[in-house]
Amino acid sequence: MRYHSTRSLDQQLTSREAVLQGLAADGGLFVTDELPELHIDPASLTGGYAGAARRVLGTLLSDFSAEEIAGAVEAAYGNTFADPAVTPVTKIGSMHLLELYHGPTAAFKDVALQMLPQLMSRALAGTGRRLVIATATSGDTGKAALEGFADVPGIGIAVFYPDGGVSAIQRLQMATQKGNNVEVAALRGNFDDAQSAVKALFASPLKAELAARNITLTSANSINIGRLAPQVVYYFDAYRQLAEAGVIRQGERIDFCVPTGNYGDVLAGWFAKTLGLPVRRLIVASNANHVLSDFLETGVYDRRRDLVRTSSPSMDILVSSNLERALYYLDDMDPVRTAARMAALKADGIYRIEPELLDKFRAVYGCGWLDDAETSDAVREAWETTGRLIDPHTAVAWKIAQEQASPEVPMVVLSTASPFKFCRDVFNALYGPLKLKSTTPEAAAFEYMDALADSTGVEPPQCLSALRTQSVRFNAVYDVDQAPERVLAAAAKL
Repeated sequence: MRYHSTRSLDQQLTSREAVLQGLAADGGLFVTDELPELHIDPASLTGGYAGAARRVLGTLLSDFSAEEIAGAVEAAYGNTFADPAVTPVTKIGSMHLLELYHGPTAAFKDVALQMLPQLMSRALAGTGRRLVIATATSGDTGKAALEGFADVPGIGIAVFYPDGGVSAIQRLQMATQKGNNVEVAALRGNFDDAQSAVKALFASPLKAELAARNITLTSANSINIGRLAPQVVYYFDAYRQLAEAGVIRQGERIDFCVPTGNYGDVLAGWFAKTLGLPVRRLIVASNANHVLSDFLETGVYDRRRDLVRTSSPSMDILVSSNLERALYYLDDMDPVRTAARMAALKADGIYRIEPELLDKFRAVYGCGWLDDAETSDAVREAWETTGRLIDPHTAVAWKIAQEQASPEVPMVVLSTASPFKFCRDVFNALYGPLKLKSTTPEAAAFEYMDALADSTGVEPPQCLSALRTQSVRFNAVYDVDQAPERVLAAAAKL
């Protein structure tokens, strides 16, 4: 199986090489034209989550041996998740919740970012090469990547997040990160500024400077196919769980509602559908930065708007990188047209797709969005009507799922983070503002965490409550043009 850029056919790589490189040389994302020919029968999956992971990853990353995949799966999921099911499916009212937050950082990114270091380590073995990872985060990717790659031999990592653009708990998770090979930097600006800075690194002299030292610059964002492939697994495993519980029979279709900003999580669902999972609809749930909903409704992708900072910061994104892969596949796998659209987005901030292509998107994807007030109402409604405590991202998806669910087709809502990562917003939604004694955002966050736990009787994850005793290592704020310096700092630690 060969992978190439969404923008050209020039560079043909194995999946092992694509995982290590991360982003194509021309700025495109790696795809395989063999995807539509692949098939996985959901009824054939056995061995719980690990069995599904071995099958899906072995199919999408075919030049890793079965032994390598099995070892990676065991290392990633054997004892790193608090729930033995890894991503259990539970009830929320008349619908189902796919709980993706039981990993070491209490967010869905753990599912992929516990696996990616395993894939990279195996791809590096025997090559003598080293890696430096540069990753932008809107909240959850950063900590999950840091946790996954901390002290992995031969790999350094630099994570960038928008200053003031993540929750206090998310910032503290990154700022206290342990490991001798890690760098964490807050950048002035928003997430799109941070993401653009990271993408620019791959076309800058820094890449060649590192290559001269036998160090490859790569990424752990969902632009990396090694990040996207593990996310396909939990769609198949959710279906397996529902079938084993008798909720559905094999072959019956289901819907998924996905809170997403960068499009990777919902695109993984499309990969699952293409591989043979009986998915009827994938519903894209957005917050007030509803550039994706607008695109799916009008066929116009327009990032020329102000970014709104919301209570669901992981969706505060205006340039959704993985939409490029969706465009490529649904537009008859034409790299020339994909490249032209991405060039227009970079130059003009806007592109339009043809009505025929928009119809292809609408045949698969639904959409909807909530503002912060509606999100707060949804958090409260979920608690009062179902007894489920959910975070703002999940609340956006749950409310939109209610509006678009069909009684004939089971609806699965992806729950992407613990509510205690956003304890201030969740507590305020349920009980109103707390009269604080604290003078710092971090101390206030723990006041809210304790109040939320006391008021609801729900215990916060240990990985979050333990943050109050950990020392801050990374506290500096940098300009965007200082990003290369931080990457070099990570490389020096190798």
